Amino acid sequence: MPSELTLGDIIGDNAVRFPDVPAYIADGEIRTHSQLLRRATELAAALGERGLRRQDRVAVLSRNGIRFGEVLAMGQLSGIVVATVNYRLAVPEMGSILRDAAPRVLFFESEYLAAVEELRPGLTGVDLYVCLDAPAPGAVEYRELLAAGADRELPFSAVAADTACLIYTTGTTGRPKGCILGQRELRRMGAVLNGEMRSGSSDRAMLVMPMLHIGAIAIALGVHARGGTAVLHRQFEPAAMLATAAADGITILHLAPTMLQTLVDVAGPDSPALAGIRTVVYSAAPVTSTILRAAMAAMPNAGFLNLYGQTEVITSGLPRELHRTATEDDRRRLTSVGHPFPDTEVRIVDGDGRECPPGQPGEIVVRSAVMFRGYWNNDRATAETIRDGWCHTGDVGMFDTEGLLYLVDRKKDVIISGGENVYSVQVEEVVASHPAVAECAVIGIPDQRWGESVCAVVVPVEGATVDADDLRDHVAARIARYKAPRRTIVVDELPKLPTGKLDKKVLRARYAGT
Repeated sequence: MPSELTLGDIIGDNAVRFPDVPAYIADGEIRTHSQLLRRATELAAALGERGLRRQDRVAVLSRNGIRFGEVLAMGQLSGIVVATVNYRLAVPEMGSILRDAAPRVLFFESEYLAAVEELRPGLTGVDLYVCLDAPAPGAVEYRELLAAGADRELPFSAVAADTACLIYTTGTTGRPKGCILGQRELRRMGAVLNGEMRSGSSDRAMLVMPMLHIGAIAIALGVHARGGTAVLHRQFEPAAMLATAAADGITILHLAPTMLQTLVDVAGPDSPALAGIRTVVYSAAPVTSTILRAAMAAMPNAGFLNLYGQTEVITSGLPRELHRTATEDDRRRLTSVGHPFPDTEVRIVDGDGRECPPGQPGEIVVRSAVMFRGYWNNDRATAETIRDGWCHTGDVGMFDTEGLLYLVDRKKDVIISGGENVYSVQVEEVVASHPAVAECAVIGIPDQRWGESVCAVVVPVEGATVDADDLRDHVAARIARYKAPRRTIVVDELPKLPTGKLDKKVLRARYAGT
């Protein structure tokens, strides 16, 4: 009986069928599918020479780039597990992830050398530091490591049952949770998205969402499933992206809704740079109908696809056929997150686990062939999330009578700002450590640019004054700057439930329009 296909088999197949088609383009560099196979093989061989084996772990601290893609491909071929680290985190947060993942090798860009030097004393399990883009003290340069594997064969190969990646999503308590994503599930995910995007070897998808998150990885897998090209940008720069779209023949865009809005605003009407776009994928945050209609008007020849899911499981999509605005029903459907994907079951359940009828909100629970396998080193969180084979998302949603899924609210108290999850409990802990703060609550308030922005509602210590700029700096010095409050509201007391818990629902209603 033939063995089950792996992600590595797709890389090998592309190298044979589309050898000269670029797999990745970034910063003026091109890596064809045949080159990607060769270099990923050499990297695996070099790591094998240093004692790594299948299912050992490496970590990557990097912005989007070709070498990041090569490290991912190396893992997909060899079965070495790749853990991603969010470069936007504060150094202590990076350290928590790296200590949990316990990689034997840390790949990093020189931009983060200072962070790596600060982390190094606590990373006793790291045997090798590899700088991806330059010589660095205490590290091997990437090209030197690659040269050590030149002309070698793959030392070991992945199997479908292997773990492929650890993608970290910070828990509501602030403890990092590494989602275990397997070869089998990621291969199926790529196939599903390839079908939804209708992508082929001539397609070029521009990725600006960080490849450390599952969204960008999933789109790259979807494009590569049929030999297409991922064009990588290090950060969101609308003018540069429009230039790339025109120069490199971009056919697929993947953006968060806030990015989509900004790109359309910068492009202006009838932009020739957007004329070749035939598919627009948007995900990572709720989208307003205003933003979506403007984008559809700016790219009338493009099909739009809304993806809903989490790192744990990709759930549903609103396909291009339902992106219409002609009637009131059409406009209502635009606010949905579509139908469940193939091999995916979705239920809406109440607090007792009973299934809710259409129109009644409840928790979204999912059972899928592309679901994560659990949380790394966290059996308790795994048991809380995966129950009887169903992933309990914590999101509130409902079905309509047509079977379309609607997202009513995001996970309780999670703020989604610019496509990044900000967990209020973690921010509250830091805000509360400010000497002038007696009590606080952190909520998300609507923000035209970022979707939501972080707002701290604080009760000051008697006789003290809370300065918004000072509080923002206090938070940014301890956790990632994007988690710091953009607005601070000072109050005499916070609303509470009879149990004594903060009533954030009241706060959100009170300050949503301010």
